[in-house]
Amino acid sequence: MIRTLKIHDSPIIGAFATCTEEVALVPQGTGANVCRSLEDMLKVPVFQKLINGSTVVGSMCRGNSSGLLVPRTAITAGFDDLDIPAYNLPGKLNAVGNVVLANDSAALVHPELSDRAVETIENALKVEVHRGTIGGIKTVGMAGVVTNKGLLVHPRVSDAEIEVLEKIFGLPIAIGTSNFGTQMVGSGVIANSKGYVAGSQTTGHELARIEDALDFIQ
Repeated sequence: MIRTLKIHDSPIIGAFATCTEEVALVPQGTGANVCRSLEDMLKVPVFQKLINGSTVVGSMCRGNSSGLLVPRTAITAGFDDLDIPAYNLPGKLNAVGNVVLANDSAALVHPELSDRAVETIENALKVEVHRGTIGGIKTVGMAGVVTNKGLLVHPRVSDAEIEVLEKIFGLPIAIGTSNFGTQMVGSGVIANSKGYVAGSQTTGHELARIEDALDFIQ
């Protein structure tokens, strides 16, 4: 199975799409072939959405099996067809997918998120939330990819950050890239514990690292 593709003619698929254990979200207008490929690779139904009129769905929302976080200005009723409730994240940091890295057990978030925002994330995703960075980068949602089985992060992650991440998620940490050397690995990979897909420029070597990190090597 080919594990790479484009969404809206871009290899930066993590900006355009996101997934949980139950659903994947892509922008309205995504081609039927791309939607079918995502369903095959992630083993979840795919829903087409716009968030505040924007196609960068992956940058604008983040979810897990308990809930979906969207910007404070987004209309949550637009997600009523999903089996998980949607919640508005308060505050000015509205690119939710960029500032939240989460699976079903924990979340790492942008260090400048307010206490109210952190509380909202805890209630929506039903996980413990920790502020932090990956490689000194505050947009942790694009600096890493986490599932319930593994965590792949930016190559410049520090030993101290690795220690924190291991404590937060209880998972082995691996470093890697996507799209021929892009260090913001979350911008080029979408994954859950059932499968993954990477941006179209991702090399075979990078795919092997991703598969190893997210525990897909048989």
